[in-house]
Amino acid sequence: MASKERKRDIASPLVPRRNTLRKTSAEIVNEARQSLRTVSTQRPFTPRDGVRQLFGKSSVHADRDGRPSSTFSVHAKNFDAPESRPGSGTRLSPLEHKPKFPVPCNAEDLFKACPKPPTDPLEAKRGLTGARARLLRAGSLSTLPPANPHKDEKETLCPDSGQKQLSAGGRDKGAPVRDRGEVPGGPRKPGPRRTASESRIKTPDVDSGVEAAEDRVGHKTEVGSDKREEGAKSSSVCNNEIVPLLQELESMAAGRPEGSVDRLCDLCARLHGVLAEADVLGRRCKRRSGILRTLFRLIDLNSDQLNLHIAELCLALCVSGNNLLNICKLIFKISQSENNDIFFENNSIIDSLLAVLSGEGVSACGEALLYCVGTLKFLSGNGSLLKLLLDKNCVGVSQQLIQRLHTLSAQGDTHFTTAGHILVQLTATLRNLADHADSRPLFISCGVLSELCTVLRLHSNDLDVCVNVSRIYSKLSSYSECRLALDQTPGCYKLFIELLSKHHRKKDLVVRLLFTLGNLTSKSDEARALLFRCEGCVDTLLLLYDSYQRRDASHAAHTLAEDDSPTPGKPHVSPGSVRGDEDVLVKLVRVLANVCVHPAVGPALASNTACTQLLMETLELRSVQESEELLVNVAVTINNLSFYQEETSAVTLSQLSVAKLMLKLVLSSSMDATLEAVRVYGNLSQSKVIRDFIMQNKVYKFVVTLLDSKSPEVCFSACGLLTNLAVDPPSKVTLTLEGAAVKLMDCLRDFGPWDWQLAGQVCKALCNLTEGSGAERLLDTQETHTLLETLETYLDKEEALQWTAEEDVRDFHKAFWESEFLPVAQKLVTRIKCQTET
Repeated sequence: MASKERKRDIASPLVPRRNTLRKTSAEIVNEARQSLRTVSTQRPFTPRDGVRQLFGKSSVHADRDGRPSSTFSVHAKNFDAPESRPGSGTRLSPLEHKPKFPVPCNAEDLFKACPKPPTDPLEAKRGLTGARARLLRAGSLSTLPPANPHKDEKETLCPDSGQKQLSAGGRDKGAPVRDRGEVPGGPRKPGPRRTASESRIKTPDVDSGVEAAEDRVGHKTEVGSDKREEGAKSSSVCNNEIVPLLQELESMAAGRPEGSVDRLCDLCARLHGVLAEADVLGRRCKRRSGILRTLFRLIDLNSDQLNLHIAELCLALCVSGNNLLNICKLIFKISQSENNDIFFENNSIIDSLLAVLSGEGVSACGEALLYCVGTLKFLSGNGSLLKLLLDKNCVGVSQQLIQRLHTLSAQGDTHFTTAGHILVQLTATLRNLADHADSRPLFISCGVLSELCTVLRLHSNDLDVCVNVSRIYSKLSSYSECRLALDQTPGCYKLFIELLSKHHRKKDLVVRLLFTLGNLTSKSDEARALLFRCEGCVDTLLLLYDSYQRRDASHAAHTLAEDDSPTPGKPHVSPGSVRGDEDVLVKLVRVLANVCVHPAVGPALASNTACTQLLMETLELRSVQESEELLVNVAVTINNLSFYQEETSAVTLSQLSVAKLMLKLVLSSSMDATLEAVRVYGNLSQSKVIRDFIMQNKVYKFVVTLLDSKSPEVCFSACGLLTNLAVDPPSKVTLTLEGAAVKLMDCLRDFGPWDWQLAGQVCKALCNLTEGSGAERLLDTQETHTLLETLETYLDKEEALQWTAEEDVRDFHKAFWESEFLPVAQKLVTRIKCQTET
């Protein structure tokens, strides 16, 4: 019983066919089915470089002099040894230059010029080193003489004897430098020599001069018991934990037993943990010099995993200068292999790299920052590391670095070049970060999109930077929130037009800027007006159109040899180049189609003869099979231009030529191309000349066939054209004999209950078909009865509401009573009843 009822429901002309894909009335109302439409297209594809390089093969300046290299070697010898005093057995040669001291005019001047020597013997012993010096420094403050602010570290002359003496902390500049074992004034005694390992590990007096200074500063501040306890604890950690680890590291590095790399990695990790727990990372560690010397020696073992542990610890110890540069190079070299990406996941190396970018000066450490950002560029190509970089605020750090680079760019050509090199890596990193959905809020909140516009202005001559930024924009402009942020950036449209004009031969840049402009103008009338008002906008777009339109295979090869080929004069025909030209045209025509939607821009562009001629030329030169997307976009643009029926419209003046070109699309196997051609005919068919052309060339047969489509959009466009064709009396009979009336009734039954715009358009076409004397004979009695019953049922609001019980009643009511269906349907019902009664 249930199946019979279901069959009866489906067969009933009053009940719509069930359609799982049908839309609600609210969706139909929100869909602006207008003659003017925007165009969507795919984002340009960017292939990844097969090899990780600082400047990839696609870089237009990869071979420019001065660009840092991606290939180099890093060994222990490349690192600067930590600063330390020479061993006790090493003597320094005397200085050749012996300063001359002024001879005083009299005894009074002599005493004024040279301060008196210290009276306390301890002051003279300040020049001692080694254990005796430490004992003196550790002495009670009460044993030291009072400070004399007028005393400086210069040699003095004894007025009585005329002999030279040393003031506190000084030495005779004219005498040879004494060894640590020497006693001032006594014979030179070479101190006991130590082994290399002892001098690096066991003896604190081989540490750097910075550490020695820290010892002196620490002595001055450790006046309380808490400080002494802290020092004792630090010494305990150093002796009990750090020193044994260093000794084992050195012994293993020297012996290199089987499996030593894993053990060395573990030791480095343990050493890092001990230093972190003792809170002596950075420059506070007193064993810092010995640790660094040991770590530098391990680099020659050539293990990427071990070297990354070493680099992590070196960065935690705040290396600087040449050592910082070499560590950044070492990390960069490790990151060049995708197999090493896993080593960057569960450690602090990314945090350290971001800290370097945040804390180091770009003018002093530009090359180190370059390799640091180059590493992040490689790592951001890995999906898991990409999310990690976002979580660690890589976008925010990049934005701050960009601002600092702006300042550096204004400091001269050398700094400008350095900033450009870093920006190539930084923008490539941001390009990878833009792929992740979580990056979009960060790009907006950090103001990166507007900051990149400044980058384009300052570095408009650097194509690598410009292409990377254009890739970022092409990715993010597909999202409404990013379009809004970019649209609110002052001068961005003018900047894009200037870059298109300046680099019109650089297809990678041109196609992405056009794609971005197409996205910006797809939804915003304000964006369309801003772009159109930019100086030289239309001229630049049409010049680009003409240039890429006329570049056939030979022309493309000639351009390749002139612009990109490393050996000019040897043209090479590149199929990819020709396809690239077409991709530019696809994006460019899309921009034209979108800006035409603006009511002020559309008429101005429609009157531009050059624009119409270029569009018609594309239809002539291209085939649907090879250039479907391009021709569909051209048809959409012509349709938008044909909407404006001013006398100055170039489309109106060339309407018959346009109609002939549309035949190519109607007869093609592409439904999209046929649909767009029908829409163009729908606008042009307001002219009697075009209606006659359509009937003479049997285009109406294809239009009636489209009524069988299951797509409401296709049926709507076909109904619009049939409405215009049915105005002419001879055409009424032809269309009815073709079955147009019956198929229009089917459309009314199938789509009417939930698509009142389509239902209204069907009723308009039926009104035109049934108007005039003798029109009542075009429908037989059964067809007339079915049509009248369907219309009366639709006009019964209670009945219609029951059909859409699952929909929101308020939205349905609004859609029904605000549509064109109601008055047209009532008019049609009245006419049919009159004809039936007659």
